[in-house]
Amino acid sequence: AQFQYIADRGLATAIYLALQRHRPLLLEGEPGVGKTEVARVLSQALATRLIRLQCYEGIDQATAVYDWNYARQLLYIRATEREGSGQTAAGGARIADVFGPEFLIRRPLLEALDAAHERAPVLLIDELDRSDAEFEAFLLELLSDYAITIPELGTLRAEQPPIVVLTSNRTRDLHDALRRRCLYHWIEYPTLEKEYAIVRMRVPEAPELLARQVVAFVQALRGEDLYKAPGVAETLDWLAAPGAL
Repeated sequence: AQFQYIADRGLATAIYLALQRHRPLLLEGEPGVGKTEVARVLSQALATRLIRLQCYEGIDQATAVYDWNYARQLLYIRATEREGSGQTAAGGARIADVFGPEFLIRRPLLEALDAAHERAPVLLIDELDRSDAEFEAFLLELLSDYAITIPELGTLRAEQPPIVVLTSNRTRDLHDALRRRCLYHWIEYPTLEKEYAIVRMRVPEAPELLARQVVAFVQALRGEDLYKAPGVAETLDWLAAPGAL
């Protein structure tokens, strides 16, 4: 209740085991059941940073892991050449240094492994099912060893492994190799009683009768043959709308 999230016993157990065993936690379920919110609440409860990677079709290493600061590299090379040391052994070594850590742009996955964190951050890899199989395969090294290999620098390992939460709306099946590396939990739509408790906690200003009516109607809607059933977020928005109006 302190962090405005109501978890059932199954989810709470999965989170506890993931923390105790230092294993990634894979959460699947329909959109709007609170998968992403788990990572946000975890970061608040542990008083640590939340690092989020939003997956999408075509996501690649340069977006998710790292990239080189090409503009800065070019300026460094030109400055080295102007000093007249570009053809010397020392100059050659300095040019080679353009692939050093100071020219590296850290994207979310690499940022999560950074040793500078005082506490292990929460790494949220959101909607993994939107990415392609190649990117999913790339994650195997990260999830197994909490390490990332950069050809120019070698393998970088986390001194404090991040707390990894992966979410999927199951628009496609994830590979078994990735599932084996994670603890798993399926989040269902909340029961009427649980959803009512959620809306009373998140929208306490709403009249009790209105809250019951909205929750009952949304619960009934989910039983209909809809293209997309309303999630808890839609329930909260609908209940908050009369107050805003």
